[in-house]
Amino acid sequence: MLLEVKDIQVYYGAIHAIKGVSFEVNEGEIVTLIGANGAGKTTTLDTIAGLLRSRGGDIVFQGESIAHKAPHLIVKDGLALVPEGRRVFAQMTVEENLEMGAFTRANSTVEPGLEKVYELFPRLKERRRQVAGTLSGGEQQMLAIGRALMARPRVLLLDEPSLGLAPIIINEIFKELTEINRKLGMAILIVEQNAKKALQLSHRAYVIQTGTIIMEGKSDDLLHNPEIEEAYLGGKK
Repeated sequence: MLLEVKDIQVYYGAIHAIKGVSFEVNEGEIVTLIGANGAGKTTTLDTIAGLLRSRGGDIVFQGESIAHKAPHLIVKDGLALVPEGRRVFAQMTVEENLEMGAFTRANSTVEPGLEKVYELFPRLKERRRQVAGTLSGGEQQMLAIGRALMARPRVLLLDEPSLGLAPIIINEIFKELTEINRKLGMAILIVEQNAKKALQLSHRAYVIQTGTIIMEGKSDDLLHNPEIEEAYLGGKK
């Protein structure tokens, strides 16, 4: 097992946001966490990335607890987060953004890392001297993913990658995520409100509701589960 989240408990002040969430991600897997807005998906991801702290439970990555590690050390260990809303460095060029993603790596890894990202996202290579703030939403999402890949993670954490993007761009991004998983053998944990796309992309899925996992299984099974279809996929067509 590559990543194991064990009974984490997360609070915002007095509000108990995450109530004993447990799940796992294995080598080479794409796992998705689906749920309604406010269910606790982003909170869970931020806790794994070290941006929030759990008051109980544990997060074990490659056999070692990371529950109390600083975020930059978690990145160094091999977990990289692509945050919701992309958050690229708007005043910096595409290439400067990508180089920032390699801040935990040796300088010798930067050039090979750039080559790999440009191979996956040729559009970023075309725009490598362009200021990131002038890119389209889809290009900024590619850049945010590319920046995370520069850290050479074992697990890529993605928070709402489809947010605010046109359907054709969403398809392109999800196709690239499949390629990243296939070509690099990289495990992916994706949090996504677009449940149908997430279930089509992933191997396994967990359903979170008000801070609790209420269902889990193979993504294909959940995609055809009447309960899930009704609650998250807009009912039967």
